[in-house]
Amino acid sequence: MRRDVFQAIADPTRRAIIGLIAIQAMTPNALAEHFDTTRQAVSKHLQILVECQLVKQEQQGREIFYQLEVDKMKEIDKWLDQFRKIWESRFNELDKVLSNIKKSPI
Repeated sequence: MRRDVFQAIADPTRRAIIGLIAIQAMTPNALAEHFDTTRQAVSKHLQILVECQLVKQEQQGREIFYQLEVDKMKEIDKWLDQFRKIWESRFNELDKVLSNIKKSPI
């Protein structure tokens, strides 16, 4: 089953995991040290992130390291960019209105 990316990143623990592995690839044990939860719970979060293709696994000897899937994050950013442009446009319009209000005599 393929999960929805936005449901995956809605969870604060998964967002924190993404933040950690964005800096460097980590094992589930190393990640679990950063949370007040079990290694199994962290593994479940990782499984969801892998299913969403936000994270990929890489076997190094007996360890599995998880690292950020940058291309998938770029897809999310591209999708969000359309809304960013709308918000910026609306804020610019609001700035103009507020500037006119300040300039007009009361």
